[in-house]
Amino acid sequence: MRMDVRIEQSWKQRLSDEWSKDYFIGLTDFVRQQYATKTVFPPASKIFAAFDSCPFDDVKVVILGQDPYHDYGQANGLCFSVNPGVPMPPSLLNIFKEIHDDIGAPIPADGDLSRWARQGVLLLNATLTVEAHRAASHQGHGWEEFTDEVIMRLARDREGLVFMLWGSHAIKKGAFIDRQRHLVLTSPHPSPLSAYRGFFGNHHFSQANAYLQSRNMTPINW
Repeated sequence: MRMDVRIEQSWKQRLSDEWSKDYFIGLTDFVRQQYATKTVFPPASKIFAAFDSCPFDDVKVVILGQDPYHDYGQANGLCFSVNPGVPMPPSLLNIFKEIHDDIGAPIPADGDLSRWARQGVLLLNATLTVEAHRAASHQGHGWEEFTDEVIMRLARDREGLVFMLWGSHAIKKGAFIDRQRHLVLTSPHPSPLSAYRGFFGNHHFSQANAYLQSRNMTPINW
C-alpha cells in the first residue's frame, strides 16, 4: 500500500520508500483518527509545512525541535515558529535574544520563521503533531522514525550542512551525523529552564554563517 502524502515534490521523491512502510501506514491511521476525534496541532494542512517551505536541495541549515506548540493558534508546522500576531513563546524569544547578542540583529516584531525557511533553514520537529494541551502526546507513534529518516537522508546525500541541535533530545537524535561532512552545533535548549546553562552565548548563528560563507554559500539573514 502506497500512501498519497501531500508534501513538497522533492521530499516526496526522496522519502518515497517510507510511504509504504508499516510504521508510516500505522502513523497515518493514528494521525487521521486523532484529527477526527480531538483537537490536534498544527492544522492538518501544515503538518509538512517545514518541507513544503524548504525543498531538499535548498536546505542549508537544519534546526531540530521536539514537539509542535500545543496551545491554540501557536503551531504552524515550523519548529519554534508562530504566525504573525501570536505572542512569542519563551523559547523563541530566547532564540532571538541570542541572535541579537551574537550578531547584533534586532529582535523582530513577530515570531514567523518562514523567512528563515525560504532561505534554506529546515525547521524540523522530531514529532510533527500533538494533541492540544498535551505535550509529547504523539511521541512514540512513528513520527520519530520518519524524522530520523529525514535527517539521515540529508546527512548522507548532502554536503556541508549546518545542524543546530539544542537540548539532549535533539543532540541524541543527531548523534549519527558525520562531523567530517557537516557542521554540527550543540548546546542546551533555549527553554527558560535551560537557556542560561549554555544556550545563551553559544554563538551558533554566527558560526553557521561563517561556515556557509567558507563554502561559498549565501549566509542566512537571521
